[in-house]
Amino acid sequence: MATNVSLTAELETFARSCVESGRYNNVSEVVRAGLRLLQENEERRARFGAMLDEARAEADREGTHDIEAVSQEMDNIIAASR
Repeated sequence: MATNVSLTAELETFARSCVESGRYNNVSEVVRAGLRLLQENEERRARFGAMLDEARAEADREGTHDIEAVSQEMDNIIAASR
């Protein structure tokens, strides 16, 4: 599949310097590497969003706790273990 991509002068210079360093064979490889990183980032973002949705759903089902109540419960557990 052929796709044309327009890069800013700064990105073009960066991509060419990556090729000149010998790490990549051509600018297309540089662009593909960048897209893979973007894809991984978007997948992480989607997983995080799903985790937040699940946490909200759990809070709706089971309720929430305020920090003072949690802190008091921890203090009670610590005191009881002494």
